[in-house]
Amino acid sequence: MTTTTRVELDRVTIRFAGDSGDGMQLTGTQFTNTSAIVGNDLATFPDFPAEIRAPAGTLPGVSSFQVQIGETDIYTPGDDPDVLVAMNPAALKVNLPVIPKGSTVIVDTASFTRRNLEKAGYDANPLEDGSLEGYHLIEVDLTKLTLNALEGLELDNKAKTRCKNFCALGMMYWMYTRPLEPTKEWIERKFARKAILAEANKLALQAGYNYANTADLMASSFEVKPAQIAPGIYRSISGNQALALGLVAASKQVGLPIFLGTYPITPASDILHELSKYKEYGVITFQAEDEIAAVCAAIGASYGGGLGMTSTSGPGMALKSEAIGLAVKTELPLVIVNVQRAGPSTGMPTKTEQSDLLQSLFARNGESPLCVISCSRPTDCFDVAREATEIAVRFMTPVILLSDGFIANGTGPWKIPDPDALPQIDIHRPSDPEDFKPYQRAEDTLARAWAIPGMPGFEHRIGGLEGQNETGNVSYDPKNHETMSLLRAEKIQRIAQFIPEQEVVGPESGDLLVVSWGGTYGSVYSAVLQAQREGKSVAHAHVRYISPLPRNLGELLQRYKRILVPELNLGQLSKLLQYTYGIKVETLNKIQGQPFKVREIKSTIDALLA
Repeated sequence: MTTTTRVELDRVTIRFAGDSGDGMQLTGTQFTNTSAIVGNDLATFPDFPAEIRAPAGTLPGVSSFQVQIGETDIYTPGDDPDVLVAMNPAALKVNLPVIPKGSTVIVDTASFTRRNLEKAGYDANPLEDGSLEGYHLIEVDLTKLTLNALEGLELDNKAKTRCKNFCALGMMYWMYTRPLEPTKEWIERKFARKAILAEANKLALQAGYNYANTADLMASSFEVKPAQIAPGIYRSISGNQALALGLVAASKQVGLPIFLGTYPITPASDILHELSKYKEYGVITFQAEDEIAAVCAAIGASYGGGLGMTSTSGPGMALKSEAIGLAVKTELPLVIVNVQRAGPSTGMPTKTEQSDLLQSLFARNGESPLCVISCSRPTDCFDVAREATEIAVRFMTPVILLSDGFIANGTGPWKIPDPDALPQIDIHRPSDPEDFKPYQRAEDTLARAWAIPGMPGFEHRIGGLEGQNETGNVSYDPKNHETMSLLRAEKIQRIAQFIPEQEVVGPESGDLLVVSWGGTYGSVYSAVLQAQREGKSVAHAHVRYISPLPRNLGELLQRYKRILVPELNLGQLSKLLQYTYGIKVETLNKIQGQPFKVREIKSTIDALLA
């Protein structure tokens, strides 16, 4: 055992990278879950290749998982990794440009063969040509170490080699003072019916830990102490998982079953997978033959008295647009989850973007107003899903819930709420069949009553053709059409009286206000905090409600000399703010399929205030 010292860190960022088949997502997830059990705050960024199965060892096939853990509040997965674990040359080449000098780079030397170097585009071995000078390079033959640890097990070498990701994980557990037990318990559950595979992975995990403990790899091991968080029961949760649980909780609050009509599409498919686990809670999941059938089935579920929901990404939203207009016209509650990805068309399915905002607001024929609400981080998705459902039911309207690939696949520690403390969601049912008019509206919300088939005396006409005010009978009268269009628009605007006013973090007036929405929250918030610590006159407003916008937002924007809107698009929210409030907005746009780094936003803040 080496005589290493232990160094305390307040935070650290680690990236695992390798082929899609190297188990990097699993490795990163296990490190994340163990860190959550230890009590660290954390944020993750799984980055998948767009190719379903790129050739092994090639640059397009590199998969990575980045996690930042800390004893202080963590809002992003980190700008640059402090440690890179590269399982092959391609993983090293793709990721090295973002690894600062002085960082630790751990490589599996067994993978640096001539063939693998050629596939990664290397003319010379980077482990030998000096290109890694300035990094703390740790060369480990993970394949040999794993095979030696598994010697005697009745598995072929190919099956044994697949365990080397756990060998790398064991090394990282020693380096950052993580316990092995949670992962060993997970392995036993995962391979409960394959005892030999469970034994192999546990042996590989222990071998990596022992190797790091005994070999002269580093002068120090590191410890990140638990974060100071509010007491409660926590779990590590992804955005898609939290969103699914929020929908289930909302169904219990309103007392109706969920019907999810959907079609698989990256990165939204996990919502279907997750909701399908909750049949005992009245959840019905329906995988339709296409996107149009999926949303139409969800509308039918709401017409029949259930909670109709559908999930998709940008390309699916384009296909659903006519049916969403039908839900606007019939004024039925419908939750539409759009987990955004890079476009246009098929685009980059596994990469994140915020480019569906204007599509969500305007991409339907006719005047088709509806509510648009957005998530900000994985643990926020639970509450936003409940809010979207409540607005849909209270105002009898479709609600588009915007997430994105960064939020959907990222994880964070989530405090499990008390189910009994969640408020009930009331349904406005008609009560008097004598005076019943299907489009007679409540005074405060302008929502019509939700009458469903099987309620005697409340039979009514419903459909896509324009309906007469109050009766719903088909009407081609020009004045009536204008009246109905104005009523539907006013109903959406009245949601602004239901949602909270916009808040700011920082001074209530000053030189600069940074406005964010969606998955840019963590990077923007972190950058603004840094600027505030330097004494700069800057505040942060994160907009959750986009249609309608918060009722005080226009007045709030006028208090600041300059407005900055960072977006993962070419300026969609900025256009909306300028058009709505007649103000000038500074933009910071990025469309690379990657989230903002904190320093990108901080440098823009500094430049604007210089």
